[in-house]
This record gives sequence, C-alpha cells and structure tokens, in this order.
Amino acid sequence: MKKRIYTDPIIAPSEITPEAVFLKRRDIIKSVAGLASATAIDAAAGVGHDAEAPLSFTADPDQSLIALRTPYEAVTSYNNFYEFGTDKSDPARHAHAMTTDPWTVKVGGLVEKPGELHLEDLLSGFELQERIYRFRCVEAWSMVVPWIGFPLSELLARFAPRSEGRFVEFKTLHRPSEMRGTRSFTSIIDWPYREGLRMDEAMHPLTLMAVGVYGKTLPNQNGAPLRLVVPWKYGFKSIKSIVEINVTDKQPATSWQQLQPTEYGFYANVNPEVDHPRWSQRFERRLPSSIFKPNRVSTLLFNGYAEQVAGLYEGMDLRQYY
Repeated sequence: MKKRIYTDPIIAPSEITPEAVFLKRRDIIKSVAGLASATAIDAAAGVGHDAEAPLSFTADPDQSLIALRTPYEAVTSYNNFYEFGTDKSDPARHAHAMTTDPWTVKVGGLVEKPGELHLEDLLSGFELQERIYRFRCVEAWSMVVPWIGFPLSELLARFAPRSEGRFVEFKTLHRPSEMRGTRSFTSIIDWPYREGLRMDEAMHPLTLMAVGVYGKTLPNQNGAPLRLVVPWKYGFKSIKSIVEINVTDKQPATSWQQLQPTEYGFYANVNPEVDHPRWSQRFERRLPSSIFKPNRVSTLLFNGYAEQVAGLYEGMDLRQYY
C-alpha cells in the first residue's frame, strides 16, 4: 500500500500550533483516559486501552513531518463546542460526560445505498492519513493542527450519492443528559447543531473526516469520535461529533446561518476582504499567543488554500456568497 501524507508546503514546522495551547494535559488525562472511544480506536490499531496510545495511520516513509509535530501534552484547552458551554475552556472540562461508544453515523437522503456506519467500520474501513492543516476561526484566532482521518469523499462513495444530490447536510449528536450546554436556559442554538457543504466541496480531496489529532485518539472536546475538517473555511463549518449525514438537492439550513445570517454565511470561506460585521478578518491571532506576544499574522484568502479550491467558486461574488 502506498504511504502518503498531506501538508501545505508553505506551513513551516515552527508554525504548527503547540499542543500545550491546543489541550491541557491535566484536563485530558481526567477526561479522556476512560473514554470507550479510545478502547475502540486502540483495538482497531492493535494496541491495549491507553488514552495516549497512537492511532494507526499512513505517512511518508521518512516520517520527517511526523517527527516535527509538537508533543502531545496539550491538545485541547481552547475550543468552541457550545454543547458543553460557551467558554473556551468549557469543552475540556465537561466533554468527558459524552458517551462515544457505541457510536453510529446514519447516511441517507439522495443516495442509492442508505445505511449506517458503526465506529468500528469508520476506524477499520478507511486508510487513515495525517494531514497538517491551518485552522482559522471566524473569531480571528487560528491554529496549525496535524489531524488524522480520511477523505469525506471516500465515505460518501460507499453510499452512492444520486446525480440530483447537490448538497451534504451534517448533524451533531444531541444528548442533553450528557451535553450540559444544550440544557442551559441561555442557549441560543436550536439543537442539534447542523452544518452543510455543496457537493463539490464535500467531494474535494482536502475535505477530511477526522478521528484523531497529533497521532492520538480524537478527544471529546475536539469532536470525538468523528468530525469534519474543511481547512479553507471558518472553523464553525467543521462540525463535531457527527451522527447523521444526508445528501439533498436543496441547500440545508445551518445553525449559525439560521441564528444570524448577516454574520455567518453558508459558504464561510476564509476571506480577509470580507469582514465580520463586528471585527476585521484581515489578521488573525495564531495560537499560542499572549498580551506580550500576540503572534498576529495576516489572513490568507481561502486560508492559504486558494490554489487548490478557488476554482470551486469561479464566477461567484465572494462578498454576496460569504
């Protein structure tokens, strides 16, 4: 089997966000060590239950990029996952309550072979790859993250989308007993969380279904056991903890667009020329950062992936279709 790894050649190793910023070790030891999903993934990888056990995935034979990844010690202390609270530290504190085994993803709509995939199917049925991607939040902070996963196109192909299917809709788990944020009287989202892509975006080779980060099991606060990663779009498009995927002929309603359409468009492509109504998008705060070292960098069109994806939007007004 040919071994392969994807990363953007203009991302320097020094740009990869240190895991100490992405996740606090003390929190993850408490919240991930007992996860059933870790058991399932470790079993698929042929190892015993261990919160820090590596996933089995393919990479370049010389392992050069893997060796340059930052250590595992801090993978998720700064997250948006409103199902567990609105503070950046809430997911790391509370997401351990979410049960991820058993886990089933239902795929339906305009497909020839509707059905379900269980967690073990997802982990054993696809060739896992490491891809080092930029991650840009609409809030103007960013990271560089080594994800482990497989192309969304491979998953969709198993269910044979019909020719009239023009969009793909995704839904997050909605389990109020385990997701304290969904029980809050201050919650502003109509649960479950929903997102969507145009079919050509979903089938693009960069669009990833992630099951891990930094070579390890994907922690709950990062969207275990399965999340979407669309690196040229703002982070809210990369929906977490997916339980349902539907192919449709109509543009699906998405959570943030329904909540505030003037601020969060369906496309959500990273664009420094189109500001959020309440802040500029020309620059971003690359984590790690601090008051004294803000690590402010210029934002790139399509988050630096214009060469690969600009053709998807040829002839479109990117200010109208934001």
